[in-house]
Amino acid sequence: MSKANIFSSKTNPIPEVRKDLEIIPIRENGNSYLYFQDQRRYATPNLALRREAGPLLSLIDGRKSIHDLKQHVNGNATQKDLMAFIQFLDRNRLLQSAYFNDFAEQTETEYEQARVHKAITAGSSYPADPKALADFLDEAFCEHKTEVAFNKPKALYAPHIDPRIAIDRYVEAFAPIKDIKPKRVVMLATSHYSGWYPELYEDKPFILVNKDFDLPLGNIRRDADAIAALSKRDEDYGIATHDRAHRMEHSLELHLLFLSYLWDHDFTIIPFLVGGLQELLYMKNGRHGELVNLFSTPLNKQFGSDDDTFFLISGDLAHFGQKFGDPQAASTMFDEVNHFDQQFMDHGATNNPAGILKLMRKEMDAYRICGFPPLYTFLSGMPNLQGEIINYDLWDERERESAVTFGSILYSVKN
Repeated sequence: MSKANIFSSKTNPIPEVRKDLEIIPIRENGNSYLYFQDQRRYATPNLALRREAGPLLSLIDGRKSIHDLKQHVNGNATQKDLMAFIQFLDRNRLLQSAYFNDFAEQTETEYEQARVHKAITAGSSYPADPKALADFLDEAFCEHKTEVAFNKPKALYAPHIDPRIAIDRYVEAFAPIKDIKPKRVVMLATSHYSGWYPELYEDKPFILVNKDFDLPLGNIRRDADAIAALSKRDEDYGIATHDRAHRMEHSLELHLLFLSYLWDHDFTIIPFLVGGLQELLYMKNGRHGELVNLFSTPLNKQFGSDDDTFFLISGDLAHFGQKFGDPQAASTMFDEVNHFDQQFMDHGATNNPAGILKLMRKEMDAYRICGFPPLYTFLSGMPNLQGEIINYDLWDERERESAVTFGSILYSVKN
């Protein structure tokens, strides 16, 4: 990436600090810093500034020039000093600048063109070292005893919450499928970031990820032939073949982590992310409702009766409390959220997508159920399955007065 378009004018307005950054005050070794967290992974990682830079950052609002800043800054800072500071911010992709826009587009384009997705959760949500990871999972699965006998599993709805928080619940969900040997896995997972690209996904909520997955315990290959065939039907099925929304996504690879550990047979994957489907909350028979039918019905016809195909649906349940925009602490909402979740899980286990949608519409997704889009889409095309609830749990992030709930359902063909 050329540095030629780094901001350099003393008279033009300085591009504003990116509004999608989270700037977090932290302390380390007795010093105070501002830590920049970038969900979109454009900015230089692990970047922090001394807290004294805060007032200057607040002045960089897209209207003031270097000359204007000099009028607001006390002390001995020169225009040259200010320019060096602004260019430091720009080089590290903290400003909404021409340089940043070029960097972002190049990053997205390169990701779309790549045919391998490298795990972004390794080293943060679980050990990146293969031996350490295998030991971690060995211990978790060895301590779990499956007491319930399940019919031949056909699909699993399971969380994608951080394994450090819920490894026991992951084990309970995935242990029942450890001995099956499907040749293909069709995956439907929450898309947390497709809303950042409305021009790509508004009318194509089913994002096809045309990539192999490079994970610490080995590579998992995509079903290239099936993906190529589905790509040709994108207009008919509401499928998006631009997969840039997956670049920083965790909802697929966390499930694949467990398959890479449990299965040693050859299998391929057809991975989809599913966008928000928010229109369904307002009109059942609108465009999103039509797209769900167009996508899920052929999916069932092609793969639903195939004994060599298994389905994985990745989604958590409620996200509530102050971190997620609620005025009250999550701890005051536990009872009402639990009541809602149990209804959602019951509808999911009885394969009642109409009941799920009615419930979601009644509350207008008040609890931000991120598993709704993939699970509703899946069940809308799979009427011959019945489910059994495996578990339900809650992560109480008390220090941020917030919480996330999650659970698992295992599906088999109705008798």
